[in-house]
Amino acid sequence: MAEFSDSMKKFGSTTATFFSRAKQYTEEQLGKAEATEFDARFESLLERADRTKQWTERLLKQTEALLQPNPGIRAEEYFYSKLGEKKPERLTHLETLGKIMEDAGNELGPGTSYGSTLVKCGATEKKLASAERDFMTKSVSHYLHPLKSFLEGDMKTISTERRTLLAKRLDLDSCKAKVRKAQTPERIQQAESELRVAQAEFDRQYEVTKLLLDGIATSHANHHRALQSFIEAQAQYYAQCFQYMQDLQRQLGTPPPTDSVPLVPPTAPSAADVRGVLDVNAYPRPSVTKKAKVLYDYDATDSSELSLLSDEVITVYNVPGMDNDWMVGERGSQRGKVPVTYLELLS
Repeated sequence: MAEFSDSMKKFGSTTATFFSRAKQYTEEQLGKAEATEFDARFESLLERADRTKQWTERLLKQTEALLQPNPGIRAEEYFYSKLGEKKPERLTHLETLGKIMEDAGNELGPGTSYGSTLVKCGATEKKLASAERDFMTKSVSHYLHPLKSFLEGDMKTISTERRTLLAKRLDLDSCKAKVRKAQTPERIQQAESELRVAQAEFDRQYEVTKLLLDGIATSHANHHRALQSFIEAQAQYYAQCFQYMQDLQRQLGTPPPTDSVPLVPPTAPSAADVRGVLDVNAYPRPSVTKKAKVLYDYDATDSSELSLLSDEVITVYNVPGMDNDWMVGERGSQRGKVPVTYLELLS
């Protein structure tokens, strides 16, 4: 019975305090009561804390979006983090592309030019994916984690203590109002006693809150170091990617020409399409000639033509009266007509 009585007294005291604070706050909003003002430095600390919280939340959100653009996957990662479980590993887009390229190259023929290129590109995409994973891991541990820890730790503590300070300030101003309204000596003495208690509690809470707000400067220094770590990881990531792509370009060399190399050897023009110049030896060698790379093997159909071997380099030139589909080709002392579609002219 005594415990019940104590509980009811405590409940009644708590309820009275709540209504007293609500009454004081409402009258302040209506301009019917005065509120204790904080000094300019304290107000500045409060403003800095609010700005820090706002911008830290925005920086955290945007960096998370940079590291993982898919909002669905971000929500999944948040869900697993709250459960305290490790999220199942899944292939990234780069890893998937690298695997498909390698599979395609092996299926189409790793011994062919195109198949070999696909395999090499696939291997590089996997390297890029590995660098990306490393960058994301470092960014989370060195940058995002400190920001989250600040918001979920220091900032929450500051918010809690600020709410407590507001409550103590309302209690103090309510007591001040009671002193002003007290008429009898007994009421004045009681109101002043309550005021001294409220003032002491307010002063104590003020110092606690001010100490925490001063700690924002230390948080800024920590965030500064975390940001430098993030930029360092980002620079390392892009440098790795650049190096991987340079290595790949050196491996691939010069790409095959797109305009002059069809998928199958072209059909050479028939002899009927050649207007005149059946005997190329009847024309002197001009002073201006060109070099040409042979794209495909070609077997001469008669003595006026020159047989060709793939990848060899020969000298070519035009003579008057020859069809545009043909040129005169020379290999040492050999000379004859060659089809233009089997050649790649070199600058």
